Amino acid sequence: MKLSRQFTVFGSAVFCVVIFSLYLMLDRGHFDHPKSPRREGTFPKGQLSILQEKIDHLERLLAENNEIISNIRDSVINLSESVKDGQKNSEAINFSQGSLSELFPSASVLPAVDSEDCLFALKSGSRSSDVQMLDVYDILPFDNPDGGVWKQGFDITYNENEWDSEPLKVFVVPHSHNDPGWLKTFDDYFRDQTQHILNNMVIKLQEDNRRKFIWSEISYFSKWWDGIDSQKRDAVKRLIKDGQFEIVTGGWVMTDEASSHYFAIIDQLIEGHQWLEKNLGVKPKFGWAVDPFGHSPTMAYLLKRTGFSNMLIQRVHYSVKKHFAAQKTLEFFWRQNWDLGSSTDILCHMMPFYSYDIPHTCGPDPKICCQFDFKRLPGGRVSCPWRVPPEAIHAGNVQHRAWLILDQYRKKSKLFRTKVLLAPLGDDFRYTESSEWDQQYQNYQKLFDYMNSRPEWHVKAQFGTLSDYFEALRKESNLGEKSSNSLFPVLSGDFFTYADRDHHYWSGYFTSRPFYKHLDRVLESYIRAAEILYSLALVQSSKSEMSVFPSVDNYKLLTEARRNLGLFQHHDAITGTAKDWVVVDYGTRLFHSIMNLKKVIIDSAHLLILKDKSAYSYDTATPFLKMDDVQASQDSLPHKTVIKLTLQPRYLLIYNPTEQERFSVVSVHVNSPRVKLLSPLGKPVPVQISAVWDGATTVSHEAYQISFVAHLPPLGIGVYQLLKDESSEAVLADYNIYVRNSRQEKPDTVFKIKEMQHSVDNIILENAYMKLWFSGMSGLLEKINTKKDGKNHQMKVEFAWYGTTSNRDKSGAYLFIPDGDAKPYIFTDPPTIRVAHGKIFSEVVCFFHHVTHTMRLYKVQGLEGQSLEVSNIVDIRGEYNRELAMRISSDINSQNRFYTDLNGYQIQPRLTMNKLPLQANIYPMTTMTYIQDVGVRLTLHSAQSLGVASLKNGQVEVIMDRRLMQDDNRGLGQGVQDNKITANVFRLLLERRHGTDLNEEKTPVSFPSLLSHMTSLFLNHPVIPMTANADSGVPELINTFSPLMSSMPCDMHIVNLRTIQAKVDTKPSDEAALILHRKGFDCRFSNRDMGLLCSTTQGKIKVHKLFSKFRVESLTPTSLSLMHSPPDARNISEINMSSMEINTFRIRLR
Repeated sequence: MKLSRQFTVFGSAVFCVVIFSLYLMLDRGHFDHPKSPRREGTFPKGQLSILQEKIDHLERLLAENNEIISNIRDSVINLSESVKDGQKNSEAINFSQGSLSELFPSASVLPAVDSEDCLFALKSGSRSSDVQMLDVYDILPFDNPDGGVWKQGFDITYNENEWDSEPLKVFVVPHSHNDPGWLKTFDDYFRDQTQHILNNMVIKLQEDNRRKFIWSEISYFSKWWDGIDSQKRDAVKRLIKDGQFEIVTGGWVMTDEASSHYFAIIDQLIEGHQWLEKNLGVKPKFGWAVDPFGHSPTMAYLLKRTGFSNMLIQRVHYSVKKHFAAQKTLEFFWRQNWDLGSSTDILCHMMPFYSYDIPHTCGPDPKICCQFDFKRLPGGRVSCPWRVPPEAIHAGNVQHRAWLILDQYRKKSKLFRTKVLLAPLGDDFRYTESSEWDQQYQNYQKLFDYMNSRPEWHVKAQFGTLSDYFEALRKESNLGEKSSNSLFPVLSGDFFTYADRDHHYWSGYFTSRPFYKHLDRVLESYIRAAEILYSLALVQSSKSEMSVFPSVDNYKLLTEARRNLGLFQHHDAITGTAKDWVVVDYGTRLFHSIMNLKKVIIDSAHLLILKDKSAYSYDTATPFLKMDDVQASQDSLPHKTVIKLTLQPRYLLIYNPTEQERFSVVSVHVNSPRVKLLSPLGKPVPVQISAVWDGATTVSHEAYQISFVAHLPPLGIGVYQLLKDESSEAVLADYNIYVRNSRQEKPDTVFKIKEMQHSVDNIILENAYMKLWFSGMSGLLEKINTKKDGKNHQMKVEFAWYGTTSNRDKSGAYLFIPDGDAKPYIFTDPPTIRVAHGKIFSEVVCFFHHVTHTMRLYKVQGLEGQSLEVSNIVDIRGEYNRELAMRISSDINSQNRFYTDLNGYQIQPRLTMNKLPLQANIYPMTTMTYIQDVGVRLTLHSAQSLGVASLKNGQVEVIMDRRLMQDDNRGLGQGVQDNKITANVFRLLLERRHGTDLNEEKTPVSFPSLLSHMTSLFLNHPVIPMTANADSGVPELINTFSPLMSSMPCDMHIVNLRTIQAKVDTKPSDEAALILHRKGFDCRFSNRDMGLLCSTTQGKIKVHKLFSKFRVESLTPTSLSLMHSPPDARNISEINMSSMEINTFRIRLR
């Protein structure tokens, strides 16, 4: 130890001497600047930037002595901080000369990652659960033998006197599953069914206090509540107080768990829970998810964080259900894979049979259970497919009928570990008519009364709610007493991909209607940006005592946007599994909310950026700012507006919605190539001018795209200025266009465009981090060279088509049933390829018949230069039963393992299995998927949820759109034929791993690197450019709005800063919910030169060091959805979070 310390000191000394002597050399001005003849124009280099370059060079030489350097690093941090401060003022953007013009922040790029913070990923996954889903998949044969009456199970037998010592407790739980949109729109369902269900509920539950009913969707409940009188409202409150009526989950909807992002899941939970607390004073305690198509542990975590301790799930692969039933593990504590203790445990009940309808919930035999669905009595509209109808219960048949259903109850209870049984009683949109309430409740009451009157039957049956069941269950199993060896096993893992029968895997919906899956994420990004800016502007307006700021109007728009986003998280909305016109209804809601949020963002930014706040005037007709893109309709792609330049500077505001200082490339459209751009400090900013194209080969001279690197403070706004300038020094991109028969047209007046023939020679792009080779025939990527280690990696991009099977059951909105492996995408003529070379970015665009594929490489230092931007504009509107996939084949030895994220929150390892059909090996991706071997990791980051797979070693593929001509027999009654022109955006990141061994590949947990997290953050939260209206007379603006003292720690993400509604009225209160997520990350990557401008702090943040423009008046911890405050909740001065935790705080700013 002593030796290594001496070594460190010696190393530090050498390092300092070298640097100092270097500095002296530089100081004597030994360097001449070569005058570059190229049209970039020259920028004299600051000595600091040369020093920086030399240090970079030194670092490369010293990379082997990684240990020494990281020790030195800590002692240098203070130094680098002061250097950084010195440079902040002198606009930290420089250009280096030479063949590659690199733009970079010269701020110190050594991220100070606390070594303590690296331990979490190393320790994680070492704790074992009793049941690990990866192991379950390993041992299951996934065969499908006929199980008798319970087709997918086995024969259940019991011994008559098993209940002698302890009777069977049966809770029959009436429910009605109301989809907020599916075969009808939300409003039509409400009008035709839902309002009648709730109206009857109030009447029918009051007739007999033994009756019970549960409800989950607050979107419907709140709409109904708004329309009823106070008498009815009081009755509802009384029913809740008496335990007859119970709200379960209490989210805005019952969310999908595959495609939804955790931001939106939390948001709709808060929306529902806040509504309940305000209107009913109710706090739900139990999760109820009977219809989402597969289940995610993220949901279990979020429910736990809202204060729930019990939950229920239903749609799980039939083979898993059968296995769990045989092992009696249908009730378990669900624990997160990454949990080092047991703090995330939540008791979960998995329903054992095929469906949540009545034939599949009383016991294993649907033919018998159906006879106890009294809505199906002869003469009604629904009957039993098993051809034996129910009989109304009367004195003559009650003994036989009660015995028949008791036999089912007993058999079902044999699958569980206690003598407490849950028997749900309901189905989609049940209990609409008053007569149905009578049929079910009266007949069941007769059965219960009879059963309970026969002591030798040893049963107590009754109506119950979810809390009646879980309370009895916990009492029976002595939970709550601090006994460590619980009756129930601990399980970790997830429940994708779902199959309900045969080879019918529900992996189609991971991609269905991808246009709207993308639009969903655009709305999420806008809503988060708007919430944060609005919250800050609200504080600012009360600080400046302004009555003009439209706080109430904009709060209404925010609330409506939250609710539209919430509605879309429903398991028939974001999933793409609703009728065409219902999809249009959802799309229209998303579209309107995006437009409304743009207004909120503009109004808030306007106020925050004014030098003199009293100059704020609110004019709806001509707002002071406008966004730089427009979307014409709910199903079209947005396009950029063209900014008109004059000799008078126009303000261009750029908002950074992330909590990290950022250097991002921004592109806007202007009407002239003669343009000058000034930074917030009034200095000229280097600009690249690119052509705006009409199709593949025609230049439009209506508009020009200008691109530059914006340097923006965290959550802040930079105020740039654009003006027309005849002596513009902007650099034009030049173009090579590969066309089949090149036509010698007259040269373009502005751009250098060269037409050429396709060739076997490669097209090459490069920046400081990598060199890329593309095929000169197809324009598609073939290999990548990482400059750091000089290694070449095969990286072939291809497209492929899936068909659907010729069998009776074909793919549809839900199911993916392909006709075998994908066929390569074949094109007879090579595509037109357009290659752009520029100073800020270069790109290759390939024009295929069904997809326009772009790979763009940013020539900037730092985060954006280290990954490749990939975008596809997909159009398969003319196809017949085909699905289009993008496939990346590399030489990574991934050994059938790959990793997908769950809801953008955590990573779940996957194993591609030969014993499963192809469609079972497709998994949902919300934000990323990766493959890796000992040396490298390749991550595909995504800005939309889609289905992904890794079907061969080293391969990763993503299904981008699907067009299917038939229904897949899951109730939708149509195919998927409403395809749109759809944009998919990705980033491809190749990272070098070190210090890894083969054993750890087997662990059930994995984490992205910090660089990967940050790349995902920037991809999902792009900067938002706004221009000031030229006509509205320009007031004085501050040059940057910078609300935070500094970047948040690298691993701390501000999920939201959401103004809370006032107790009465729809006004905003003076409180907001600050939601933070501390991300888990893996340190074993080349973390040098990452270009991250943040450090990590072991999850600690001093509250007074958070905001710079505002003072934190109070900050108190609360549960995730604001329902519960911890008993010791008080104003805290330091936030302290563990890795992976998501915490909510009530915050008051001044």
